[in-house]
Amino acid sequence: MVQHPIIIITAPSGAGKTSITKYLLEKYPQLSFSISAATREQRAHEKNGIDYYFMSVEDFRQKIQNQEFVEWEMVYEGKYYGTLKMELERIWGQNRVPVLDIDVKGAIHVQSQYPDSSLSIFIEPPSVEELRRRLMSRGTETEQTLADRVNKASYEISFKDHFDQVIVNEELSKAQAEACTIIEEFMAKG
Repeated sequence: MVQHPIIIITAPSGAGKTSITKYLLEKYPQLSFSISAATREQRAHEKNGIDYYFMSVEDFRQKIQNQEFVEWEMVYEGKYYGTLKMELERIWGQNRVPVLDIDVKGAIHVQSQYPDSSLSIFIEPPSVEELRRRLMSRGTETEQTLADRVNKASYEISFKDHFDQVIVNEELSKAQAEACTIIEEFMAKG
């Protein structure tokens, strides 16, 4: 079986993985964003099939039963996220490299399925306190969701050594430049 390349970018919520992922996608046309499936509520600025494939919990569970996911997790109680196999096939069919912006457990799972063709990058916040500040500045968190995300982040940081590369995102432009170097080395091997 031909092993297609995959780039996995993971981090605790608020560490900057989405900003870095967007930067890489704009800079490298051969990369393509892998759209995740999610059961959470669609936010006002989000578009189905562009930001996420939004679906009901029932639809998501049916796809789990049908083994349609490369990885999936219940990231928060009752909130499922996952990467559909058909999404990776769609991107590979365009001769592009999928970039997965996913949670830590999902990233470990995908990496274990594609050990020879994946590159995994963990984006680490400079500190848990800085992460808390970034999450608060979004204005989207309640005290409880903030506490949940910070606790989860501390736990996720403990897995950073499971990944091929770790980038500490203290200053976004430096983290982006570091990500570019890592991506270019990976693509040169391809």
